[in-house]
This record gives sequence, structure tokens and C-alpha cells, in this order.
Amino acid sequence: MSNKDLRTKAYVLRRTNYGEADRILNLLTEQGKISAIAKGVRKEKSKLAGNIEMFCLVDLNIHQGRSEMGIVTSAKMLKYHRNLVTDFNRMELATMMLKKISKVSENSDSPDFFSVLDQALTALNDLMNPVLVETWFLFALVRACGEEINLYRDTNGEKLSADKRYTWDSIEAGLSENPHGDIGADEIKIMRLMLTSKLALVSKIKDLSDKIPAILYIAKAVNKL
Repeated sequence: MSNKDLRTKAYVLRRTNYGEADRILNLLTEQGKISAIAKGVRKEKSKLAGNIEMFCLVDLNIHQGRSEMGIVTSAKMLKYHRNLVTDFNRMELATMMLKKISKVSENSDSPDFFSVLDQALTALNDLMNPVLVETWFLFALVRACGEEINLYRDTNGEKLSADKRYTWDSIEAGLSENPHGDIGADEIKIMRLMLTSKLALVSKIKDLSDKIPAILYIAKAVNKL
């Protein structure tokens, strides 16, 4: 492998047919988002055919020649998330994730975006509760973008109390005290964990189902994508 070659794991964010048999690939890699061309991949006897698919983790070798776009010289499928293709609701959620992460990773070489996407797609394929996966993904995406969510003080600057209830104030972008609010100590702890921990750890929390809807609302509110 020459010094102009890149060996990396990748997910395909988008594929565009080009010419008679080629495809231009938008890829999310461990080194960030890149574009490459897979020459002849649409030919039946292509060695690349079947190895570069949507919702698949792929091991790629990309050669960078004179043009700005690299050329895929080899590809090996590492994981095929079959359940994302056969389950419409999971496929729809996975597609949303690809679109969001494609937008925010445009000018970043951070490996965090790849890690977030890999964890979320793997969990969806393993039949984890899709609402939990979506909630964690949105929080993790905010963190990967370097944005902060104040989960320690309310909109008046007071420390959040375990004895009080809160609602999300979209205008102030924070928690506001409300005796009838959906957010209490348990929800706050879960959100803090989502912002700092891997999905596998969050999924071990017991009795999540009744708390997730209120948390998902906040995750969507803070995700400005």
C-alpha cells in the first residue's frame, strides 16, 4: 500500500451512479467524511460489487491519484445490518441518521461521528428499542458537534433539584421549573448519561420505556439539524 493509499473502515452515506458502470460514494470513515469513486462497481463481475452497500460496515482501500476524488481499489464487507433492510421503520430511522450525520460531518475529521453512527446502526440491527436508539443518537450527535446542554441549572440559574419537576423551555434552551413537568431526577440522570456514555451502557438502565418519550422530545429540541 503506497503512501497515497488510505485503509479505513467506512459507512456509505450516499451513492450516485456515474457513467455506465461507476458509482460516486460519499463515505463516513474513521478519518471523517470523504468522497471516492468505485469504478466498474455496477458490472456483474466486479470484485467490488456486493461489498459496498448501504447500512454496511466496509473495510476499504482508497487510492488518491491526481484528481481530488480517491479511487476505491478494494472493499471487504465487515458487517451487514440486514434488519435495517427488512424492517421499514428501522430503515427509515437509519436513513434519517445517515442524512443528519452527513450534514454535520462535512468539514470535520473527528472520529466521533463514525463512532456514533456505528453504535446506532449496530443497535438498530440488533433490535434495540428504536426510540431509545434515536434518543441516544440525537444527544450523541450534539456532543460530537461540540455543543453543550445545561443539565445542571435551570433557566433561572438555580441548581436542578431532585425534588422538583421541570419542562424544556425551547426559547431559553434549558429546563424550567414546573410542578407538572415531565422531567424529574431520573430523566435528568439518564440525559446526563446519554451525553457521556456509549449506547450499550445506556441500554442497561432499567424501566426506561416510560421515561424515554419526554427525553426524546428534548433530544429533538436541542438537535438543530
